[in-house]
Amino acid sequence: MQQRNDDLSRRNFIQGTAAAGVAATVIGAPAPSRAYGANERIRIGFIGPGGRGFGSHVKTLCKLREAGVNVDLTAVSDVYSVQQDKVVEHILKSTGLQAKRYENYEDLLADKNVDAVCIATPDHWHAKQTIDAMKAGKHVYCEKPMTHTIDEALNVVATWKATGKVMQVGVQSTSLPVWDKCRELIQEGLIGKLLQFQTEYNRNSNIGQWRYYKLTKEMTPKTVNWRRWLGVEYGLAPEMPFDRAVYIQWRCYWPFGSGMYTDLFVHRTTGMLKATGLRFPGRVVGAGGIFFEYDTRDVPDVATVVADFNEGCQLLVTSTMCNAETPIPQVIRGHFGSLVFPDKKDKFPGVDFVPERPQITGDSKLLAQRFELPDIGNQDEAHFRNFVESIQANKPEMVNNPPDLGAAAIVIVNLGAQSYREGKAFHFKDNKVCLADASWAQQWEQMSKARSKPRHIPGWKAGDKGSLLQPPEYMNLAGPWIDGKDPAP
Repeated sequence: MQQRNDDLSRRNFIQGTAAAGVAATVIGAPAPSRAYGANERIRIGFIGPGGRGFGSHVKTLCKLREAGVNVDLTAVSDVYSVQQDKVVEHILKSTGLQAKRYENYEDLLADKNVDAVCIATPDHWHAKQTIDAMKAGKHVYCEKPMTHTIDEALNVVATWKATGKVMQVGVQSTSLPVWDKCRELIQEGLIGKLLQFQTEYNRNSNIGQWRYYKLTKEMTPKTVNWRRWLGVEYGLAPEMPFDRAVYIQWRCYWPFGSGMYTDLFVHRTTGMLKATGLRFPGRVVGAGGIFFEYDTRDVPDVATVVADFNEGCQLLVTSTMCNAETPIPQVIRGHFGSLVFPDKKDKFPGVDFVPERPQITGDSKLLAQRFELPDIGNQDEAHFRNFVESIQANKPEMVNNPPDLGAAAIVIVNLGAQSYREGKAFHFKDNKVCLADASWAQQWEQMSKARSKPRHIPGWKAGDKGSLLQPPEYMNLAGPWIDGKDPAP
């Protein structure tokens, strides 16, 4: 995994001032974005519409167009000719539109009849195609994970800020209202000082994860531009013989994906970051192994990532790919109580507040309650509607999963994977990765010795609510005896 080498500060990265300036010197002045008229159609092209790109991107936008959303599906680029034919035929049958065909995505980006692109290629292509698209003046919907490396994620954000293009990362659950509601409740101090949040993404299979993507005899070097798929000419992957399993089940292999870390953990991590308002971690460690799925894969079937934040809290994300019926609860914990997500197959129709004892909170009126939330229906459709509406309004900040949120999730899951592979813990500071050391523990010990006040999440509005200890009177007897003198008053 590459590391960040420039000197952009974390603060400027988030605000976009320095990042935009750096990117502008590289890519030049992009064409200004504009808002679209009420009846003006947004023309969308598709890059790599395979399983997810076809099933979610293409089919969803066809449905939205039929429902009256002003989009046209105008172009398709895929290195697999059989898949390209399938997608073009579906668009024609569903919309009556004859989409143009391109093998090379660069030719699609040069098409003036394309305003926006949907990218669903393997992870190792995401950053290059996303950056190239924004440089070409296109708005971008990129499937998760946003990028394959941390460097790439930061470069995508810099380009996004420099070009002013709308970009949506494809974690569709971020369009659910639950995250904004949780953030509001946390910032107002309902749960007190935020301490820890945990999540999971358990699955099971009798054939192995991602092996359900079928290999077919039609997949051959004659129908798949294999070297182009690898990205050898851009240094995205090394030369290797064509292999149907690698081509269609690439999530099992490190050069192209990171298994559950980036295919599944990124879903949960992104939602939790949105719920808490947190972004980049201070320290990350990962663990796990291939404990069951011995089928030539590289990536583990059991994994855990622990991310500690400078704001003084911790994320735990843990899963197995061999057990789906007993996942850990998804919970956000604070000193005064917790927010618990009911298990409703990822729909999250509400969130439960579970208070701590009144002996702790000092508030006997603090009661358990359910915060009900509206049903947005199909999450893919809601996420694409949000993308289209953001383009129409020319407001990149309107998207529910912007690149800066996508980059924060990438840092956590990628460092978790790197930690697992290398047996090391990592710090992330000023947009740079370095090996963890004793300084992380030392800073918290120093705060304790100084009787400091706890740090809080961004947007905290509750003052000291739920954040201070109430030491018993006998603690006045504590303290070192200097020259035999009792420290007690």
